[in-house]
Amino acid sequence: MKSVDVLIIGAGITGTAIAYECSKYQLSIALVEAENDVSMKTTKANSGIVHAGYDPLPGTLMARLNVEGSKLTRELAPVLGFHYDPIGSLVIGSTESDHAIINELFDRGKKNGVEGLSILKTAKEVHKLDPNLAPEINYALLAKSAAVCAPWEIALAFAYTAVTNGASFYGDSPVTDILLQEDGRYLVKTPKGDFLATYVFNAAGTHADDVYRLVLKEEAGLSFRIRPCKGEYYLLDKEIGSLVHHVIFQTPTKLGKGVLVAPTVHKNLIVGPNAMYENAGKDDVSTTNDALSYIRKASERSVPGIRFFQQNIRNFSGVRAALEGREDFLIEESPIRKNFFNFAGIKSPGVSCGPAFGKEAVRLLEKAGAPLVEKKYFKNYRLETPFVDLTPEEKEAKIRENPHYGQVICRCETVTEGEILDALHAPIPATTIDGVKRRTNAGMGRCQGGFCGPKVFDMIRTEDHLPFDQVYQDRTGSSVVVSKTKEGETK
Repeated sequence: MKSVDVLIIGAGITGTAIAYECSKYQLSIALVEAENDVSMKTTKANSGIVHAGYDPLPGTLMARLNVEGSKLTRELAPVLGFHYDPIGSLVIGSTESDHAIINELFDRGKKNGVEGLSILKTAKEVHKLDPNLAPEINYALLAKSAAVCAPWEIALAFAYTAVTNGASFYGDSPVTDILLQEDGRYLVKTPKGDFLATYVFNAAGTHADDVYRLVLKEEAGLSFRIRPCKGEYYLLDKEIGSLVHHVIFQTPTKLGKGVLVAPTVHKNLIVGPNAMYENAGKDDVSTTNDALSYIRKASERSVPGIRFFQQNIRNFSGVRAALEGREDFLIEESPIRKNFFNFAGIKSPGVSCGPAFGKEAVRLLEKAGAPLVEKKYFKNYRLETPFVDLTPEEKEAKIRENPHYGQVICRCETVTEGEILDALHAPIPATTIDGVKRRTNAGMGRCQGGFCGPKVFDMIRTEDHLPFDQVYQDRTGSSVVVSKTKEGETK
C-alpha cells in the first residue's frame, strides 16, 4: 500500500493538469490511469482546438475556465514545448438566423471577457480571410485568440513535469473500489496495488460516474450520470492542409458546435465531428459509414469540394463525457464525501480549459484546508523540439552528439531513431507503438506507420526485452504479432 497526500484518478488533460499544478507544492502525488499511458481516451481523440471562449453561457464554470485556460495554454506553449498555433477561428453563416446566432455569440464572448472578437458583415470580408469557403457565406464571427494544439502533447508535458517534480504515474491501474477509512482518508484499490490518500480527485472522464459510485456505496443514488456522446472525424493529408486558414465552425445547435473544418497543428486538415448520443458506449471508438457520410455532406456547407476519398489518411472517433441533465461542468468537493473532488462532464471545451483545471484543483484544496507549501525548487519539463523543426545547424550538432539522430525511421514525418529512443526512456516511457506515435509523430503521416511501424515495433521489443506477442499497438493486450506465420505457434 502506498500512502499519498493527493491521488488523481485519470490521466487525460484534466488529471495531468491537476498533477502538474499540485506538483508545485510539497505534496506526495499519485496519478493512476486505467490504460497503460497518458491521454489514451478523449484527450487523444478530439478536434485539437483551443476555443476562444465565446460559446459557453456567461456565468458558468465552462465560460470562466475556458477563457482562463485559453490564456494559460498560450502562455505555457513556449514553456512546455507543445505544439500550439494561434490561427484564430471563424463561425460562419449565410442566413438571417445564422446572423442572429453569430451576434449572440459575439455578445457572449464580450461578457465572458474574450479578447480579439469582431464580426465580418460581408461576403467580401469573409472570403478575403478564407477564399475557399462556400460562396454563400456572408457573415462570420472572427476570434483571433482561438488556436490549434496537440492535446496529447499538453497532457504529456503536464505529466512529465509532475513526475520530474516527485509525482508518480501508475498505468494499467483501473480503480476497482474506494473505501472511506475511520481517519477520513480513502483506501483506493487497483489491480496493481492500493493507495491510502488524504485527497482524491476524480478525473475519470466517461467513467467519472462509475468512480464516484464506488465511494458513495449505499448512497450511490446521489451520483451524477455520464451520457457519452461519440464524434467521428476525417484526418486528411497535408497536401490540402492549407485549404482553410482558420478553424471554420458552423453556427452551433443543441447538439454542439457542428462539423468543423480546420488545419491541424501538424498541418493536416481535420473535418468533423458528428454528435451521436444514441447507443454511444463509454469506450466505443468505432467509425461508421453513415456517420462519415454525414460529415462529408455537412462539410459542404462550409468548404465545398473537399477531396475526401483522395486525401483521407485516417478516420477516428472520440467519446465526450456529457452529463445527463446538465450543460455545465461539474467541479466540486463531494457534498457527502469530504476531500473527494469530482471533475465531471468534461466535454468540449475541455482541452481549452486544461491548464485552468489544475488551477481550480489547487483552489479546491486550499478551500478544503490542505497544507499548500510551495516547493522551493520546481522545474517545468520542456518537450524536445522535433528534429524536423530544427535548423540545419542544430540538426548537424544533434547528429554529432548522437548519431542515432541521423537515422530517419518515419519518412512521412521525418522522425529519427534518436527521438524514438528518447520516447522509450522518457519520464513516462512509451511502451507501445501508439505511445511512440504520441510522443514523436512516428506513424502519423500519409502511410500511417506502414513503413516505420515494423521498425518501431522492433525497437520497443529490443529496448524493453519483450517477447513478440507483448509488443502492443496501443492498449495492453493489443498484440501486433500473435504467432509464427509458418509454424502457427504462439511466440
